[in-house]
Amino acid sequence: MKKSYKIEVDCANCALKMEEAAKKTEGVKDASVNFMALKMTVEFEEGADVKATMEKVLKNCRKVESDCEIAF
Repeated sequence: MKKSYKIEVDCANCALKMEEAAKKTEGVKDASVNFMALKMTVEFEEGADVKATMEKVLKNCRKVESDCEIAF
């Protein structure tokens, strides 16, 4: 399953760091961040709990960019 989320991030480099952090999150099959559109697309692994996984994604993204936001 793929879902898109609105994000708040300050720069393209930070967006890349968020993308890398999201990809390393358990339950995420793939992720991409479009800095210009302020959008993150996440593809979840089969059977993953979407809400719990997105909470982990946000936590991991905040490790690299403390003031980022993901609307989910």
